[in-house]
Amino acid sequence: MEESNGSAGLTIEELAQRTGMTVRNIRAHQSRGLLPPPAVRARTGYYGPEHVARLQLISEMQGDGYNLTAIKRLLEGAQRSGEEVLGFARTLMAPFEDEQAEIVDLEELAARWDGVADPKLLRRLEKLGLLLSLGEGRYELTSATLTRAGREVRDLGVPMEHVLDLAEHIQRHSESVARSFVRLFLEQVWKPFDDAGRPEEQWPEVREALERLRPLASETLLAFFHRTMTAEVEQAFGKALERTGKRSSKGPGRRRSSRRGGPVSS
Repeated sequence: MEESNGSAGLTIEELAQRTGMTVRNIRAHQSRGLLPPPAVRARTGYYGPEHVARLQLISEMQGDGYNLTAIKRLLEGAQRSGEEVLGFARTLMAPFEDEQAEIVDLEELAARWDGVADPKLLRRLEKLGLLLSLGEGRYELTSATLTRAGREVRDLGVPMEHVLDLAEHIQRHSESVARSFVRLFLEQVWKPFDDAGRPEEQWPEVREALERLRPLASETLLAFFHRTMTAEVEQAFGKALERTGKRSSKGPGRRRSSRRGGPVSS
């Protein structure tokens, strides 16, 4: 492919240095169809900004657990609409909620949450994804919001085991809700777009739909939760107060005198 595009100015060695990849890996990605061919001038291949962005994206997606087959399928056709495909992929990988992680040691954990240094509790926190072991007795608290909520529930006098039981229960239901929203997007937005051959002009719409899904999912879940929580509190406390009222109406056993002067139970 002969081309004199001045913006394509990196040799493969320079591209490797820029992206932190080896020349061998770059060639392997190219042979798999993950990377478009370079512009050729005087028998030398030159790579431009799109190649840099593509390789960085591949590295990011691999780091997030995507295999090369999945990455290739997403990037198919990106020669025509590379900017939109790369933008969609970055939107896809962006976390729904960015939280500042905090690094603590075992002593700090024990001081914050009495008993949390128990190995069994630590394993449960790690399984929940709330705690990440960094080695040498250091841990990363992955969610400031959930950490604060857990501590407040713990401060109410709830044992740590029950706090984690609640967290696991909520996580299971959250996974179910998340799957429902993802299934909706895949079936109603992505599948028709994919079946149509991923038309170039529709990439912005699909990316916008994915971006709108984030606040929509959170707002919908929160709205339903508020309504459900109100109803549950009213119903549960109504029953609790009713039981209390019944016990009060019975009262303690009273004694009164009989005609013969002997006390009898009322």
